[in-house]
Amino acid sequence: MEGIFENTETAFSLKTDSELERAYFLFKMIANEPLVKIGTAMTNFALKAHLPVDGLIRATVFDHFCGGINEEDCLPVVDKMYQKRVCSVLDYSVEGKDEEDPLDNATEIILKILDFVKEKEAIPFAVFKPTGFGRFALFQKIGKGKKLNEKEEAEWQRVVERYDKVCKKAYDLDVALLIDGEESWMQDAADDLAEEMMRKYNKKKPVVFNTLQTYRWDRLDYLKKLQERAMRDGFKIGVKVVRGAYMEKENERAEEKGYPSPICASKKATDENFDATVRYIVDNLDHISIFSGTHNEASCYKLMELMAESGIDKDDERIWFGQLYGMSDHISFNLADNGYNVAKYLPFGPVRDVMPYLIRRAEENTSVAGQTSRELSLLKKERKRRKI
Repeated sequence: MEGIFENTETAFSLKTDSELERAYFLFKMIANEPLVKIGTAMTNFALKAHLPVDGLIRATVFDHFCGGINEEDCLPVVDKMYQKRVCSVLDYSVEGKDEEDPLDNATEIILKILDFVKEKEAIPFAVFKPTGFGRFALFQKIGKGKKLNEKEEAEWQRVVERYDKVCKKAYDLDVALLIDGEESWMQDAADDLAEEMMRKYNKKKPVVFNTLQTYRWDRLDYLKKLQERAMRDGFKIGVKVVRGAYMEKENERAEEKGYPSPICASKKATDENFDATVRYIVDNLDHISIFSGTHNEASCYKLMELMAESGIDKDDERIWFGQLYGMSDHISFNLADNGYNVAKYLPFGPVRDVMPYLIRRAEENTSVAGQTSRELSLLKKERKRRKI
């Protein structure tokens, strides 16, 4: 089992020589932190000044990390990956808004995606962000237990209705629905709402999946308590397990506000928390299904080993591995080639609207120790194999 992620021929089998060169060029740029900062500033300036840079962005970073500008635009990528047994999760990656019209629009887009997904075996999941359906500050106020005024009560009811409309459609179409995680100070209300949807629509099997960000030290305890309630009330749990995306912001806010950080004390503690959560789920697979969203090779190997030790089939529908499109192809394509369930998050949306997502991707790759250098070393290895 060890060593399957070294196979670059399988990892990059869908990339043409020119696409391989583009990936190598992009990750060399991302490896340079000052260059990322300058590039980010220049891109933001160009977009705000309405300079005609869409074509340049589309031809480089956008096409590497995104599937297209709309669902139909993503289909060639979806179909191409599915030839190698790698599925897709269409991710409308436009950042959350505070106005009602964009929130209603995001809901309609997810409903449309569900119809689209139902027709494609290659797209087994749909996904949305809580702040795509409701205002961040509203989630935050409810999570703190503060009383809402009459206008806010009506606003929250609309958020609940958006959730219910989408979750009911996912249930009716028999499509699994992932709900992404966000910052801890708004997550309590999002967790409660996701649980409410699970209680309603996960009676027979998991349709609704909530996200556990395991760089938070309290998430395994949360899952254990959630399972107690699920066993009592007769519903199944679906969880996407990730390490997390807001560490610096979380620590800075905790220090500024003077409360203990919700984040694990070290990278090692986060890794241990992630793996312990995954082990707990595998031990309780009759009640909990998992989408393991990680670019960490060791964690992927651990889950593979747990499955083998427990006699779980590689393609058991209760266990999925997931990575982001444009990253960790050596994990995704080699797992799929070895018979595991794998899905790539495939972001899409108008070029300008998706830029905050792309900038975050570049910054995260710069800050995650070893991620970019690993991508580069594998791309170099494949270039050498092809003798480009």
